[in-house]
Amino acid sequence: MAIPKKGSRKIVVNQDDYRWLIRRKATDCQSDFGFGEINVAIEHADGCGATLLVKTGYPHPQDMAAGGVINAVTPVVPSDVAIWIKEAIKAGWCPQEPGPTFYFSPNDAS
Repeated sequence: MAIPKKGSRKIVVNQDDYRWLIRRKATDCQSDFGFGEINVAIEHADGCGATLLVKTGYPHPQDMAAGGVINAVTPVVPSDVAIWIKEAIKAGWCPQEPGPTFYFSPNDAS
């Protein structure tokens, strides 16, 4: 899965360039079932390695739980993304090696 350049953001972590993206439109699972969370896709800027998919645990703003009203939405900020990249690398993600999508949840990291 390649991240499109349009709409993605750049970040530098440990002198390596990455791109990250949050889908603008919620998927059905993120909006219809009351447990939707924001997912962040991250890849090395050269685009040749495995994609990282971070399941943030942050509630998705379009989640229809409680009548579609979520009082406190936690934004994803670049410092979060930098931390998740470092933690995912420690957990085994190899951003410059081809491979399947690497799924990572910061809540499960030790």
